[in-house]
Amino acid sequence: MSGRTRLALCAFSATMMAAGALLPLVETSKWVLQAAFLLAVQGCVGALARRMRLVRVLTVSLQVLVTLLMLTLTFAREHALFGLLPGPQAVQRLAELLTAGADDVSRYAIPAPATDGIRLMLIGGVLLIGLAVDVLAVTFRAAAPAGLPLLALYSVAAGLSDGGAGGLWFLLAACGYLLLLLAEGRDRLSRWGRVFGGVSRTSGGLAAGLEGSGRALAPVRTGRRIGVVALGIALAVPAALPALDGGLLEGTGGGSGRGSGGGTISAVNPLVSLQNNLNQPENREVMSYRTNSRNPQDFYLRIQALDQFSGGEWRPSTRRLRDVPDRLPQPAGLAGDVAVTEIRTNISSSRSYQQTYLPLPYPASEVDIQGRWRFEPEGRTLVGDDGQTTRGARYEVSSLVVEPTAAQLAGSLEPRSDLVREYTRVPPSLPDVVEETARRVTDGAANDYERAVRLQDWFATEGGFRYDTTVTSGTGTAAIERFLKDKEGFCVHFSFSMAAMARTLGIPARVAVGFTPGTAQADGSVSVGLRDAHAWPELFFEGVGWTRFEPTPSRGSTPAYTRPDAPSQDPSAPALPTDGASAAPTAAPSASESCPAQMRQQGECGASPVPGAVDSAGPGTSAGTVVLWALGSLLVLTLPLMPMLWRLRARGRRLGSSGGRTAADAAARVMAAWREITDTAWDHGIPPDESQTPRKAAARVVRLGGLDGAAAAAVHRVAGAVEQVLYAPEPGPVSAPAEDVETVRAGLRASAGRWDRLRATLAPRSAIRVIWAVSDRRAEFGRRWSDRVGRDRWAARLRRLSREQG
Repeated sequence: MSGRTRLALCAFSATMMAAGALLPLVETSKWVLQAAFLLAVQGCVGALARRMRLVRVLTVSLQVLVTLLMLTLTFAREHALFGLLPGPQAVQRLAELLTAGADDVSRYAIPAPATDGIRLMLIGGVLLIGLAVDVLAVTFRAAAPAGLPLLALYSVAAGLSDGGAGGLWFLLAACGYLLLLLAEGRDRLSRWGRVFGGVSRTSGGLAAGLEGSGRALAPVRTGRRIGVVALGIALAVPAALPALDGGLLEGTGGGSGRGSGGGTISAVNPLVSLQNNLNQPENREVMSYRTNSRNPQDFYLRIQALDQFSGGEWRPSTRRLRDVPDRLPQPAGLAGDVAVTEIRTNISSSRSYQQTYLPLPYPASEVDIQGRWRFEPEGRTLVGDDGQTTRGARYEVSSLVVEPTAAQLAGSLEPRSDLVREYTRVPPSLPDVVEETARRVTDGAANDYERAVRLQDWFATEGGFRYDTTVTSGTGTAAIERFLKDKEGFCVHFSFSMAAMARTLGIPARVAVGFTPGTAQADGSVSVGLRDAHAWPELFFEGVGWTRFEPTPSRGSTPAYTRPDAPSQDPSAPALPTDGASAAPTAAPSASESCPAQMRQQGECGASPVPGAVDSAGPGTSAGTVVLWALGSLLVLTLPLMPMLWRLRARGRRLGSSGGRTAADAAARVMAAWREITDTAWDHGIPPDESQTPRKAAARVVRLGGLDGAAAAAVHRVAGAVEQVLYAPEPGPVSAPAEDVETVRAGLRASAGRWDRLRATLAPRSAIRVIWAVSDRRAEFGRRWSDRVGRDRWAARLRRLSREQG
């Protein structure tokens, strides 16, 4: 097996071993077989092109063209020209699939279903990385830089898989890269000839080492050892350094909060880790659930309520706990004329999530869970007792979906005085700008409901605020004042500021901390990750109770009762869910032509109801676009043929003139014929030697080209005519008929092999003269420009001297 063939096989293996990290991303692994087949075809095309000794640019161009054809056949065959060529409709189809794939990636949790868009992204990505590795390691014989695309492939997989691309996939990718380096080292050593392979202990001693087989076993063995040691150091050293978080083989990473490590998330107050969770590079799953809620986009999981504002921070009140009742009491402030629906939810907490407070939908009515849990009635939360946490917990929750109308909220009565006194208390250190801004924003509002909606809309859409999780956290009065001034922050700043402003207006308010609804999965469940951590304000309205608002832009969902077109509802009796399986939540809300600005900012408009769906009702492709795509496809197809076309044109120009009027014309035809013979021999592997006379050059062509008979005589005739033109004092009539040139060309083709003939036709070596000509013209242009600039400078200097002397 040749060195290049071994390198090509190792490049294929390294790419596929690195692509294994993509397997946890989707449900099925069938796509990897298709990617392996297409990658093998791509590699075979490159091997054939290199065997034909094509120039490197043509080899890469041919691989790119074949890759595009394969992707067209696989994903857009119905839209291709003649079922093969990537015309404008095929390219448009591929672009639509890529767009749909990006939407599917953002919609589904890991593992996602293998939709056409996701398959195109996976297979196309593997082919692109494989092409880069093949070009670097095999075509350009530089295996070391080929590790960069392999690293990019593994990094993308690790970033998307939330830790799924763990130690096994890293080891496979690293071994593939090491295999590629060893293959390149062996290829380099084999091209040195016989090398010292080490002293033999059995026979021959030093002489045997010098006369070894040339396989360089000792250097290769040493290279393997170095690679294994380096890989071991890369895996072991991070494990010994706590700052590096457990090494590359540690799947879960370190803890966030006050846990003891091991990938747990532990904090008594969830605000300790909220900002850290939002900035995690991986959206690691903390829990999953199934629910029969009709509005999954409003399904928030609430951990606890922060109802005390001391000026330095928001924190929960210290209240007495009690045993968890079979059915939780009726929510405070909820009247019987508000529409209520009871739903069921099954929740599974990850073993990496360790929290004292149990995440529940609000308001929960029943909780079925094992373990030591206590109930706090005011905040309607469950708290672990005697070290009980959410780690690996599985529980079922019945909860109420409260659906008040805007009219019911606007007509709410004055709440109890003790509740108002407790939940409107603000610290003396609260800056006056908070209340002044609240009154300015709500100026003209008729009731507390309108004031609350105006505060929400001001933060979310109208006030010019920007969502940024990198802003310095803080929950005190100074942080609120800074937030109102700079207008940038994340959910903590938005919720605490709105709650504080609502309290200054006399509206009871507190802050809830928990998770937004999460991401729908292919099996009907919903996954909640670290980045779904959230905080939002709850305002109290008598007759409705504690009511959620959403002032944070681009997070969560805006409650229906705060939208301008909120429908009026008649009171209805609670509806119990069926005993069957929970219905799968909707992946995204339906699109609407007249979607309000608030909903658009919250991302609730325009989602495609079916993953990967492509809108076919759009306008047709214009004639100009079709023409441009056709010209582009023609250019792509003809680009690899440009050297052949230039060679045909040069041959026709040199041999096209059959007669002439002067001796100079005849001499020019002779020199053109000689140049054509020289270039034809060059195309067949005989490079020109400008240091030899025409006679010796002709003998060299005859010898190296294996010419005899008529072809050899034709070369010598043309060479004799060239010598007469160049060296005769008075050249007589000379001629070099085109028939002699064609005879020489036919002789060279007959003596050459099949691959050499094909390369001489498709990728002639003499086409390099085009690049030389361009380089010469550029150098000539530069020289002329420099001379002109120099003359201008001298002229300017002379004019300046003449003015000074005059």
